[in-house]
Amino acid sequence: MTIEAAAGSADSTTVGVTNTQSINGGSTTSGPAGSADIGATGTVAIAGRAPEAAGNARPATEPTRWRDPHRALWLLGLVVPLLPLVAWGAYRASGLGVFLWMGPIWVLAVIPALDAIVGTDATNPPESAMAQLEQSRYYRWCTYLFLPLQYAGLLWSAWIVTHDRLPWFDALGLTFTVGAVGGIAIANAHELGHKREKVERWLSRIVLAQTMYGHFSVEHNRGHHSRVATPEDPASARLGESFWAFLPRTVFGGLRSGWSLEHIRLRREGRGSWSPRNRILQAWAMSAVLFGGIIGVLGPRVIPFLLIQAVYGFSLLEVVNYLEHYGLLRQRLESGRYERCQPEHSWNSNHVASNVFLYNLERHSDHHANPTRRFQMLRHFDSAPQLPQGYGGMIALAYVPPLWHRVMDRRVVAHYGGNVSLANIQPRRREQILRRYAAS
Repeated sequence: MTIEAAAGSADSTTVGVTNTQSINGGSTTSGPAGSADIGATGTVAIAGRAPEAAGNARPATEPTRWRDPHRALWLLGLVVPLLPLVAWGAYRASGLGVFLWMGPIWVLAVIPALDAIVGTDATNPPESAMAQLEQSRYYRWCTYLFLPLQYAGLLWSAWIVTHDRLPWFDALGLTFTVGAVGGIAIANAHELGHKREKVERWLSRIVLAQTMYGHFSVEHNRGHHSRVATPEDPASARLGESFWAFLPRTVFGGLRSGWSLEHIRLRREGRGSWSPRNRILQAWAMSAVLFGGIIGVLGPRVIPFLLIQAVYGFSLLEVVNYLEHYGLLRQRLESGRYERCQPEHSWNSNHVASNVFLYNLERHSDHHANPTRRFQMLRHFDSAPQLPQGYGGMIALAYVPPLWHRVMDRRVVAHYGGNVSLANIQPRRREQILRRYAAS
């Protein structure tokens, strides 16, 4: 493969590619070529490969060019932290309190509608474009700029709730809108928290301070990525488990897991769990300083606002966790270890709108293959199971368990070719589910 860098700035994502031949039966495609065991940091390598997106092979004299088709769209992610300000402006202009509920409306109605209108895109960046995509500062600023806008909306809304005589229901709507921003912001924290640069990992913790969920950066990176799609993972939902049963299990299970992982790390360094080096305590200290400062300025009246928005925010993270691995299971080998993580152990979606607002989080299999890979480089896998809708629509389904089970349970069974015993099943419903799908 011959690569010709296109003229332009260092941030250009246009690359000239001349395909001359397939190497080793197709190793020029952009998927990972093989598997690896779970690393010490919880990284899981996924077997399989994604299709090359540079187009069909052309003669050596006719290079193809590839440009990120969504490059300009990634800036739209910055609309999310502006939702409280937009909601307040619409409320003042119209007098309609419904606008203050813009956050939940955005998640449950606007995003699913945009997904339906815009549709899906399974295009993958070619391997030859990866280096320039990685080096482009443009994409990093799309995540960095989210942070000041996020906290501007939080502080401004806290002042409005405590100083403007809003009807209680309208004030609750604005609180949930701020919580929606905090929840979606965790997708930004997730993106930043997986990076090697220390400053980005610290920015991730600052993002998480709004929802008091700083332990997520420890448990997710070192716990979930090691135990994904197993019964031992509190963040992997089981077939037959409703979201409302999953929520307390994942919240408290994730907290216990994160603390245990940090305790083990500190013990290896000869430190105690309550050491100032404890990353969970550091993250919680950020939330304490943030909330304490707001309460100190605005008074105790702001406490319900802070608590409600935080709980709603981290509940959005957990409903996304619920749908990402629902019912999927890595099988145990004769050695007693679980098989290596594969693309088929994560539910994926190529819906453009929701991926733009969630930094390509729905291309989840490639994220588990390459946790440090930046969002603009994540790829679609043909072998990965696909959700029928983007995350917004699936969140709405998850809130109504009968609808969720009607849509998703049969997809899990079909994914395993009718052999439901291969799925990750809710233990207390195992016999019932096995009997129900025995005929399959």
